[in-house]
Amino acid sequence: MGQSRPQHIAIIMDGNGRWAEMRGQPRTMGHRQGVEAVKRVVRAAAEMNVTYLTLFGFSSENWRRPADEVSELMRLLRMYMRAETADLHRNNIRLRVIGDRSALANDIVGLIENAERLTCDNDAITVTIALNYGGRNDILHAAGRFARFCAEQGMDPDFAAAEEFFPSCLMTGELPDPDLLIRTSGEQRISNFLLWQCAYSEMVFSDTLWPDFDANDLKAAIDVYNARDRRFGKIRKSL
Repeated sequence: MGQSRPQHIAIIMDGNGRWAEMRGQPRTMGHRQGVEAVKRVVRAAAEMNVTYLTLFGFSSENWRRPADEVSELMRLLRMYMRAETADLHRNNIRLRVIGDRSALANDIVGLIENAERLTCDNDAITVTIALNYGGRNDILHAAGRFARFCAEQGMDPDFAAAEEFFPSCLMTGELPDPDLLIRTSGEQRISNFLLWQCAYSEMVFSDTLWPDFDANDLKAAIDVYNARDRRFGKIRKSL
């Protein structure tokens, strides 16, 4: 109880489509407002001294959505990278992207690589965006990387080696596991996001649709987190 502020917050940004439909607008308008929410929450997290913020931007399953919606999401991604990279750098924010880049257009990959290169030494907060990401694929690819690492090192890929080295083979290998996972819009599932990494994360499900999510909602989720008793499988200490 009463623990320190979470070091790493992960967010499943859900509800853009419903936000638009409730207003009689096309789903793409919800995604545009969702980008504005990203900007707000990144600023708020930095001001609250959160060290790591990881956002689920586009899952490996999202390609199944209508082509015009996917096209709009890619357009907004381009716009965000072009418009925000310099501002992130000015504010000492590091930007990282995880996920399979092979399905992304070459110009998007170039924008991502440029943003990562420009901001790589920034240390106010690390913002990681998951694009074309799936937790199961992350684990499967990490298993392959771990097997190759063991073969290169002449190591037996036993439990002890896996316990020590496997987490660093995940796409989030540079990051600590999330302390807090937030999902917006009232849905209560993790949708193939950071499956390994969220084994002991506290989860908060907010009824706020993502385009409306702001600093107050983030603080409310952190307050819920701070009221939790994180035991990581241990028993509660006697008072």
